Amino acid sequence: MCIITEKTRIQWEGGDLDSALEYSACKTVLRLAEQRFYRDLEMTVCSGEALGGSIKIGMKQDMDAGQYVIRVSAEDIRIEAGDALGVTYALLYISEVCLHISPFWYWNDSLPQPVSQARMPEGIWHSPVYRLRFRGWFVNDEVLIAEWNAPKSWEMAFEALLRLGGNMVIPGTGPNSKVYRKLAEDMGLWVTHHHAEPLGAEMFLNVYPDKNPSFSEHPDLFRGLWHAALAEQGKDKVIWNLGFRGQGDRPFWLDDPQYDTPEKRGALISSIIKEQYELVKQTYPQAPCCTNLYGEVMELYRMGYITLPEDIIYIWADNGFGKMVSRRQNDHNPRVPALPGEGMGGKHGIYYHASFYDLQAASHITMLPNPPEMVEKELLQAYEKGADEFLIVNCSNVRPHTYTLHQIALTWGYRGEYMQQYFGEYATAAAALYAEYYGAMAPFGRHEDEKAGEQFYHYSMRAICHGLMAAGGGEPEADLVWLTGQIPLREQTAVILKLLEGHLEGMQRLKAHCSVLQEEIRQAADSEEAQHAGTAQQLAAQAQLLADSMGLQAAIHCYSCEAEISLCRAFGLFEEQNYEAAFVGVGDAAEALKKILDEMKAAEHGKWQGFYANDCLADVKFTVYTLKSVMRYIRNLGEGPHFYRWLRKYIGENQDERVLLITNMKNHPEDEELYTAMKNRQRQEQA
Repeated sequence: MCIITEKTRIQWEGGDLDSALEYSACKTVLRLAEQRFYRDLEMTVCSGEALGGSIKIGMKQDMDAGQYVIRVSAEDIRIEAGDALGVTYALLYISEVCLHISPFWYWNDSLPQPVSQARMPEGIWHSPVYRLRFRGWFVNDEVLIAEWNAPKSWEMAFEALLRLGGNMVIPGTGPNSKVYRKLAEDMGLWVTHHHAEPLGAEMFLNVYPDKNPSFSEHPDLFRGLWHAALAEQGKDKVIWNLGFRGQGDRPFWLDDPQYDTPEKRGALISSIIKEQYELVKQTYPQAPCCTNLYGEVMELYRMGYITLPEDIIYIWADNGFGKMVSRRQNDHNPRVPALPGEGMGGKHGIYYHASFYDLQAASHITMLPNPPEMVEKELLQAYEKGADEFLIVNCSNVRPHTYTLHQIALTWGYRGEYMQQYFGEYATAAAALYAEYYGAMAPFGRHEDEKAGEQFYHYSMRAICHGLMAAGGGEPEADLVWLTGQIPLREQTAVILKLLEGHLEGMQRLKAHCSVLQEEIRQAADSEEAQHAGTAQQLAAQAQLLADSMGLQAAIHCYSCEAEISLCRAFGLFEEQNYEAAFVGVGDAAEALKKILDEMKAAEHGKWQGFYANDCLADVKFTVYTLKSVMRYIRNLGEGPHFYRWLRKYIGENQDERVLLITNMKNHPEDEELYTAMKNRQRQEQA
């Protein structure tokens, strides 16, 4: 048994890290790994007099990249590693098994009770055999962490990825990817690129905002951006993403209509990828390259209009809901299988979504609505079909998705049990809640993966609001056609209402069960037994984590569902010109969503202050604003143009609303005051 104390120190083979020449090429990665381990010691091991065993580290040229061996004796711990990343993994492994620091300790506010010393059993530990050569995260749609605690959030995201055995990252979207690229490299990670930013080059319109982004018009300008990207990023640990899409995450032919056939589109993409490939290989002959068969590109490839170099990695993508089929684009949803064909050669990989943004039904501030069993099945099937070279996972803002990210890491070879790591003795009860979550999700289609994330509620509610004010109920709302087909808005709302009414009770039950378990853990934390055993702090942290994760996400789904049901019913009342009841119904929807804002605020304790402030994709606060706009519109129709009848009826002081000597004796109330008065009257009448 080797003892580790706060005085345990790392010793580098060949002398001090700063002076040993063999470490010169990777000194930054090793220095950060060393500093990270000392920080872990400081967080978990209390002051003690014992020196503790040393940790001796040496590089071995006959070991592969990322590999390590840890040999533990009573006197010391010896690490042999193939490269700096192997050293990083080894130190993180010691941190996990001895200091009990789990991969998402930062994101889940989960640290063990400090001890005077830690112990590591004598023996030999080998690095895991990972199923994929490249495995990592795409920090995408990062609107929360981009505004909160940057750049710390990026560093801690990369650290969590390393702790899970990841080795690759797309370090943000657009400008963020340039800002955090060096941090990723300094931490030992491979860097690759967004499928909309081939070679990691600047977007054309960012550099040339006054020019038409057409390759046929400005080929030399595009090539100049590619050359600049190659020079900027250097040769080490870059997986060069090849491709050509439009300005943003969209097809290029939307901005260049001369490419009006699949043949023309495929020919241009093929020629550009070939040119980019040759450019990379001329500059960095050994560098790996990849290309994304995503969205419209995958359909063109399946139709035979795209040809690709044989030795690049073909990246196939799920549909944003965890199923390995093509994604839906507006109301076009062919669900073409997104996997290598039988006997197809070459290297293949996967772009997979733990989080997705589609302006229709996906999840961004809540977990993937489909269970880990489906995720595991889809990924393992993909690996078996040959897509086992590369896996990049859209991790978004990390915090809402830690469970999904952990479960995905299990498929590449990480070893660790999420519920036990973060909920301890309440692991079984917490696991039951997570299983209940997946069962409570509302389906919006007939396929197993077509379950509604929080975007479903907020984008469809805003679409209903738009249609109500723009055209009434007689015309289809275009943004709902993907869900309901071409039917009038009054029928579209009826479809949504029927879909949701059968699932609200399950969501309410889930939310109630979360509250019960939270309270049980809090009471355990406050007990004399926990105080005596020194576990009170850990139990309190587990209760808080449950509130911040499953509790918050259950609330987002539950209150969003309640709000949309209220809105759909209010629309029916609006159609009947029952404006007072419709006004109250829309107000009920807004009040339900305000509870989500309160729950988000409650999850912003401690270091999380402001974490949800920039929720601009689901944008719960804007849905509230939109609903309030509808309330104003309905009030205008029902009480305008003089705006005194509802005031006299619901706020007047014991006056007969039929007796009119003067319209009003007080200022006109704002909508919220009027809603409150009308709601109170409704409760009195119901009582």
